[in-house]
Amino acid sequence: MPADANTRPAREKLWTVAELLQWTCDRFTREGLDEPRTDALHLLSQALGCERMQIYLRFDQQVDEPARATLRDLIRRRLAREPVAYIAGKRGFHALGLDLHVDPRVLIPRPETEHLVDWLLSGLPFAPSPVHVLDVGTGSGAIALAVKHNRRDVHVVACDHSDDALAVARDNATRLGLELELLRSDLLASVPRPEAGFDAIAANLPYIPTADIAGLQPEVVRFEPHLALDGGPDGLDLVRRLIHDAPPLLAPGAHLYLEIGVGQAEATRAALAQRGFIDIATRRDLAGIERIVAGTWP
Repeated sequence: MPADANTRPAREKLWTVAELLQWTCDRFTREGLDEPRTDALHLLSQALGCERMQIYLRFDQQVDEPARATLRDLIRRRLAREPVAYIAGKRGFHALGLDLHVDPRVLIPRPETEHLVDWLLSGLPFAPSPVHVLDVGTGSGAIALAVKHNRRDVHVVACDHSDDALAVARDNATRLGLELELLRSDLLASVPRPEAGFDAIAANLPYIPTADIAGLQPEVVRFEPHLALDGGPDGLDLVRRLIHDAPPLLAPGAHLYLEIGVGQAEATRAALAQRGFIDIATRRDLAGIERIVAGTWP
């Protein structure tokens, strides 16, 4: 590859896979990207049309000009700080068991949300009567599809205020062969209550304080939908609304699971307690941040 992804070398060079990987990694490192080698592996495998692990088996293989041209274009996009998931058009979720299509209409699913899914699944009943789960603000459908993928017997409803997000979730559900009931709804406004109520409601709602959005990483500020980020002055506007509105839809003993941001656990626990939830608990993510708060409706 040339010293700059926008130029061509003066004479043709036969680049190997290993050389391209190293050049790309070095370029991303100089630009200060957080995960230069991981990003380089993703883009190189996309340019070569292979899985990432196959890169290591092809180190000595020379790469033809069409593949190098594709890689140059991908590198330009990444240097503009476009997220790798949007460049690839997909993101693995829940131990990579789900290959979700993503684009700028929806947030990129984060590993932190997998903790919510695991906790929710561990608390779902196995019963002869139907089990109902609701995912509020579903986005790409990550939470809803992970639940359905692991519990095919559960009736999963997913709602979002954005038609664009629902289109992405619907595409993912169809492609993965997982049945969801998808609804357009401003939080719970248009969600009907199952006869016995929902056994669990989960939500990864916008929780970034409005004033903090401009200071987020360029990948987030420039490319991810601000509607899915902005949680109001302290980040908890929608979380509080959901806590207030959820009880009429919940079955007795059902759980409400909420993903939140840094420093928001205490206020979220207080809001749940004030609304009448009991057995309120918190789980931390791998960075030690109190990331998921859950309460039980008595």
